[in-house]
Amino acid sequence: MNLRFMKKNKIVFAITFILALGYVSAQDADESLITKRDTTSSTTKIKLDGIAAVIGDYVILDSDVDKTLIDLKSQGASTQDITKCGLLGKLMEDRLYAHQAVQDSLLVSDDEVNAQSDRQIQQLVAQVGSMEKVLKFYKKKDVESFRTELFEINKLRMLSEKMQSKIVEEIEVTPEEVRQFFNKIPEDQRPVFGAELEIAQIVKQPTAPEEEKQKVIDRLKQIKEDVEDNDASFNVKAILYSQDPGSKSKGGFYSMTRETQFVKEFKDVAFSLQEGEISEPFETDFGYHIIYIEKIRGQELDLRHILLIPEIPQEAMDVAVKELDSIRQHILDGKYTFGDAALNFSDEKETKFDGGILRNPINFGSRFELTNMDPTLYNQVRNIKDGEITKPLREDNPRGGAPKFKIMKISNRYDEHKADFAKDYMKIQELALREKQFKAIKDWMEEHIEDTYIHVNAGNRGCDFANNWVKE
Repeated sequence: MNLRFMKKNKIVFAITFILALGYVSAQDADESLITKRDTTSSTTKIKLDGIAAVIGDYVILDSDVDKTLIDLKSQGASTQDITKCGLLGKLMEDRLYAHQAVQDSLLVSDDEVNAQSDRQIQQLVAQVGSMEKVLKFYKKKDVESFRTELFEINKLRMLSEKMQSKIVEEIEVTPEEVRQFFNKIPEDQRPVFGAELEIAQIVKQPTAPEEEKQKVIDRLKQIKEDVEDNDASFNVKAILYSQDPGSKSKGGFYSMTRETQFVKEFKDVAFSLQEGEISEPFETDFGYHIIYIEKIRGQELDLRHILLIPEIPQEAMDVAVKELDSIRQHILDGKYTFGDAALNFSDEKETKFDGGILRNPINFGSRFELTNMDPTLYNQVRNIKDGEITKPLREDNPRGGAPKFKIMKISNRYDEHKADFAKDYMKIQELALREKQFKAIKDWMEEHIEDTYIHVNAGNRGCDFANNWVKE
């Protein structure tokens, strides 16, 4: 998408795991010195780290800027056009948001922050293999110091996000504003939208016979009984038997709050249990589970679970494929349309009532831009010709659960084109909303820079900041 007309004089990127927060009181900061009391109770000043800037009660150290750049490189981000001045400006913005969030009582609970930190730690351990490797990579001596620093980083980030959300939460654009926004873009600078597809599918989900479901339920009851009556380790049982690829290697462990993205049935059971209790077997779209509550911390749960998936016999999968073959042939013969077939025969409730049309998870629209499409979906549709319906395709669930089978077609194809107000209204509306939100944030930033204590180190005052951090 060509967005030359919306160039912003600022760097926008995600900064994660910057383990050099530099959070001290602004009133205690003295340029490049931080006061420290020694064992003789006399006060001495030692050179600890250079202070790049102070925003309200937040201090940004020179090392924060340096380590942010290192962190971006370690994550594979391109840093070619990123300057230290730009990084410093972004860090100052984040801290101004967080500072004002506290002033406005937009608080973030410790439970929320801890849950986020736990998720990040779980992801890191899954990526590198062990907690020891994580600590070594981030040069931390123990889990507690790592968790403490991660807590402060996440709290600042979440406060910043909360403040930004508040600034733009009530901003809307009217159709007239969208029209005016589009008309003021010079003809030769209008955005170019990439090639897009509308995709429809009809899904058959083979199910396990009742006897297979009962086998799984009985096995889970046996595991529950062995843990409760014989002191068997739930952790070990999960490693040995669970079919959840996301938690099996961790003994089925998850940390979650009510906001964590788990299916409703799983959360309902988890939050109905007491600490130390094991649930009865229950069903979700992924299979059958039992949950063991390891610890309750306010609204946060540490739990372990075991997922077992009933075996679906080959005959059931063959039946699903045969049904799809028959549906496909009837559509090709003109007996009914693809949309009618989806409504009457598809097992996918999310798409069947909309003619089988897939929704883009990014904006919930019906179009998928080829260059931004999920690789799995792209591989399924890249060779489909207009008017063609695929033969049945198998799709395995990477998170566990039974495979599904589907036939697909391209409902509409949109070639790369310059923005057209009628055809691309939804996209233009989104761009108009972004511009209005950006202006609101810019106005907010200017106002609060004036009202907030801000000090920029002499060595950084020559930076060409996007905002007026160096007050005249």
